[in-house]
Amino acid sequence: VQLQASGGGLVQAGGSLRLSCAASGLTFNTRFVGWFRQAPGKERDFVAAINWGSGMTYYADSVKGRFTVSRDKANKMVYLQMNSLKPEDTAVYYCARSSTIVSALRMPTMYDSWGQGTQVTVSS
Repeated sequence: VQLQASGGGLVQAGGSLRLSCAASGLTFNTRFVGWFRQAPGKERDFVAAINWGSGMTYYADSVKGRFTVSRDKANKMVYLQMNSLKPEDTAVYYCARSSTIVSALRMPTMYDSWGQGTQVTVSS
């Protein structure tokens, strides 16, 4: 089962986008849903994560204060609101699920159910 990210697009620097993650395939032991991004030629990097149960959120330093992750448990959706976008935010954004512990939630290897991702392009 894959989590499917959507909502990407082309936006000017300083603009906003809201990404959605359809998480209908979450298993009973899901602890976190995470957002990651990967730019061409670079590794997949942690962006944000949310504890599916408590709603507690975690962010990479590079997006803290600009991005907000949230969830809708009833509809099994996770969102990433991205404000004040910068050209360096350009990447393919993915969502995935994990049953890992807090100390490891920034590691993409701790996640599974990756979907195809959605392209975000920020022009200067």
